[in-house]
Amino acid sequence: MSQQPSLTERLISLFDHFGLTTAFVATQMSGDVADLARRWPERIAGLLLCTPSRLDPAPFAAVAARTVMVAGERGMTAEVTARAEPRLPGSRRVVLPDYDAPGWADVVADHTDAIVRTLRSLAGTASAPNLAAGSGSHAGITYQVHGNGPALVLLPFFLAPSQWEPAIPALTQYFTVIVLGGRHLGGVAALEDRARGPSYAGMINALFDEMAPSAGDTILDVGCGSGALDRLLARRFGGANPITATDVNPFLLREAAALAAEDQLVDHITFRQGNAERLPFPDASFNHAFTVTVFEECDADLALRELFRVVRPGGRVGVIVRAIDMPQWWHLDLPGEVRRKANVPPQSCGPRGVADASLYRRMREAGFEQLTCFPTLVTFDRPEGPIWRYREDHVLAQLSEPETSIWHTATEAARKAGLLFMANPLHRVVGRKPTG
Repeated sequence: MSQQPSLTERLISLFDHFGLTTAFVATQMSGDVADLARRWPERIAGLLLCTPSRLDPAPFAAVAARTVMVAGERGMTAEVTARAEPRLPGSRRVVLPDYDAPGWADVVADHTDAIVRTLRSLAGTASAPNLAAGSGSHAGITYQVHGNGPALVLLPFFLAPSQWEPAIPALTQYFTVIVLGGRHLGGVAALEDRARGPSYAGMINALFDEMAPSAGDTILDVGCGSGALDRLLARRFGGANPITATDVNPFLLREAAALAAEDQLVDHITFRQGNAERLPFPDASFNHAFTVTVFEECDADLALRELFRVVRPGGRVGVIVRAIDMPQWWHLDLPGEVRRKANVPPQSCGPRGVADASLYRRMREAGFEQLTCFPTLVTFDRPEGPIWRYREDHVLAQLSEPETSIWHTATEAARKAGLLFMANPLHRVVGRKPTG
């Protein structure tokens, strides 16, 4: 099997396809452009890191003077960018007042004017291609072209529902705006990569072993993301169990439907927009339901009651959430202080969300019975993959330069030994809706 091109090779190929010697670049997920900034800094005329919640500053040293970071006034983005700024001399930091920006925040919709002003302020001179408006794909990356002027390449956010769309009409007055998408970028790439992990797929299969749907039973997925898990289940059940996959995020739904079509699974999965707190289905619509790493981001108690409502009596519901109350674990030889920082998982949970062992009590309080509660660890071992980069960047954002050097020495030693992996904790439960 021939080796697939890296994301950086795909981006460079796309730049060349459009005739771009340089372009302004904007992204939330710093890992998507870190290698581009390190290897090809001359191709980046100016860089906007828009509310990154994970950021390793080191790869951006060569573009620091033309980098702007946008952050909320509080929360993870505030902490991450404040730590990065001294390590990126010449960079600027724009703070959105009285704002938190968790990974699912719709930041461009919430602060359109500020984002447009910041993009217009980027330092540098970009190519001005002569491109017709329209859409297409190249090197496995989809694109949409709008406007005229210097090139501005917009990479996807992780989970933002509106992505860059609220700002595009204003940006097209100043730039040729090239909006990118597809399975190799942003949150879609991270969710797809996560689902490819053998232990992650094993966790999902174990969940469904416990749920044990019969042939013909209908299944609801709440918060489907890229649809990676729905495609896994469609293959597992061979189409015998119709799957309805919902998400509040229209961007992710479009990407999920496209990926299902690519995999020839559209006949087995129905995609529909839906909010976990107000599911658009009548009572007792499905035999079973599940949700994976979604209830951290909403009113978890309300969402659990909605799952109880839409499942038929006797139906089973599986819920998985991140476990911020348990340590994560890196298989690295690290000194105490570095290990202490590395072992704390990202504290990513909304004010009404659930990301701890209270999940089990909440399931009972929502009305479910016969609970099977099984916290678990899943491992990741592909350091070239986006989910590894996303998790490692969280650690590197907290380390000093000497500690970063220690980290890289330890990861290289583990890589050479063939033992480089990390383990991520989650809480998992299956409950049954009573028949009486």
